[in-house]
Amino acid sequence: MNEFKSYHPIVNFLYFVFVTGFSCFLMHPVCLGISLTSALTYSVMLKGKKALKSSLIYVLPMMVAMALMNPLFNHDGVTVLAYFHNGNPLTLESMIYGLCAAAMIASVICHFSCYNEVMTSDKFIYLFGRMIPAMSLIISMTLRFIPKFSAQLKVVVNAQKCMGRDISNGNIVRRAKNGMNILSIMTTWALENAIETADSMKSRGYGIPGRTAFSIFKFDKRDLKALVCILLLAMYTLWGSLTGKMHFSFFPSIKTAGFSAVEASIFAAYFLLCMCPVIIELREAGRWEA
Repeated sequence: MNEFKSYHPIVNFLYFVFVTGFSCFLMHPVCLGISLTSALTYSVMLKGKKALKSSLIYVLPMMVAMALMNPLFNHDGVTVLAYFHNGNPLTLESMIYGLCAAAMIASVICHFSCYNEVMTSDKFIYLFGRMIPAMSLIISMTLRFIPKFSAQLKVVVNAQKCMGRDISNGNIVRRAKNGMNILSIMTTWALENAIETADSMKSRGYGIPGRTAFSIFKFDKRDLKALVCILLLAMYTLWGSLTGKMHFSFFPSIKTAGFSAVEASIFAAYFLLCMCPVIIELREAGRWEA
C-alpha cells in the first residue's frame, strides 16, 4: 500500500511534521497511545511483516528497558509502592512516567521509519531545493545515508566472507583486523560517495540562481482536500493543547484535565490526524475491492 506516498510532497511533509511534533510534546497517555498505534499500523501497511519484526526486536525491548530503568533513577512522586535496598522509594508516578516516555520515543522512531519510506530525497529537494539548496541536499543525503550504508555494508561483508576475511574467521586478533578492514572500506566508500554526489549536483548547476528544475509533482484537488483536513485537525489539536484541554502531569502526583465532550472531540481530532494515511490506504483498498 502506497497511496498516501503518491500525494503531493507538501501533504506528506506537513503530516509528518505535525504527528512527530505532537508525539514529542503531548505526554498525555491517550495521545501517546494514539500516536504509537497509528505509527505501528501505518508502518506495517508500508513494510509488512518486516516492520512488525523490527518493532518486536528493537522497539519493544527498548520500551521495556526504559520503563524499568526510569524508576531506578527517578524517585519523584507521592505514591510510594515499595523501597529499594538503598532506601530510595519506588513510586507509581515514576513508573507511569517511564512507560509514557518509552511510548513517546517508540512512536517517534516508528513515525520516522514511515517518513523514510514516504518522503524520498527527490520530494525533500523539491520542497526546499530553491529556498535552502545546500542544506536541503545535505539533509537529503543524511536521511538516505543509513539505508544506503546498510545495503553497501552487506555487499562488502559478503565479499569479505567469500575471501575468508569476515569477522567470523580466525582468532580474536584476526577478527578485529578483519572488522577494521571492513570499517576502512566502508569509510572510504562513504567519503567517495559524498564527493561524487556533490560533484554530480554541481555539474548540473544545482543551487545556481535562476536554475529551472523538472518536477513530476502536481498539486491537485485530492491534495488540497487532504491538506485542508490535516491543517484543520492539527490546528484543533494544537488549540486543545495550548488551552490545557490535554493537560497531564506526573509529578508530584498524577493530575489530568477533566474529560468532557470538548476533550473527547480533541482526542478524536488527534486520532484522525494520526490515522490519516491509514484511512487513505483503507479507502483506496476498498475502492479496488468494489
